[in-house]
Amino acid sequence: MNVSRQERILIVEDEAHLAEGLRFNFEEEGYAIEVVESGEAALELLDGASAAEFDAILLDVMLPGIDGFEVARRLRERGLFVPVLILTARGRSEDILKGLESGADDYVAKPFDLAILLARLRGLLRRRRWADANGGEGAADEYRFDGKTIDFARMEIRGGEQAIPLTVMESDLLRELVSHEGRPVSRKALLEKVWGLREDTDTRAIDNFIVRLRRYIESDPAQPKHLLTVRGVGYQFVSRSDAEG
Repeated sequence: MNVSRQERILIVEDEAHLAEGLRFNFEEEGYAIEVVESGEAALELLDGASAAEFDAILLDVMLPGIDGFEVARRLRERGLFVPVLILTARGRSEDILKGLESGADDYVAKPFDLAILLARLRGLLRRRRWADANGGEGAADEYRFDGKTIDFARMEIRGGEQAIPLTVMESDLLRELVSHEGRPVSRKALLEKVWGLREDTDTRAIDNFIVRLRRYIESDPAQPKHLLTVRGVGYQFVSRSDAEG
């Protein structure tokens, strides 16, 4: 067994041969697997307390009835932030961006290499384990600026009475930018640090995450003061509310 404890993965996939192939290979890696064939079945299964039983969700985009995008969106609306990895058609960058916008943490294009899929899944689970281990009371992994608090241990941003939960990838990307406060971070560096040097990851995925993070921390996301674009390079985080945008 390659994992320290048996983590539970939900596979949402309507192609029976693919679902069973994934089940077999994931169980060989030591994971406990549950398979459902539709978005409706996934949402029903993940309703209420049973949602906490899963450590990650592998979510196909093309499903009968409710598609994977809508499943991810509804899960996030419910406040369920279990890591979601979507499977999408090769070459359809619009699927990738839409999936990330819906709340997915990462993606793998079909047809995929099993080793790559497993590596992506392990990365999400590793981050999830870290967050669970460091999310208790008294966690000191916080950053305060401009009336807001980024709590990396709890994976949330607090401001006033509002607390906005973050996905695993949102938290990791924000952590990387904050750790280089005042200095530009290239898209290539972000891919290496956050995505693990995934050459097949469209850099627009980073741009999409930045758009989402700006909605969380900027008073006016269209005129950012904290998450700045560095033209031709990447992005830069500054804590001063009077920074140039």
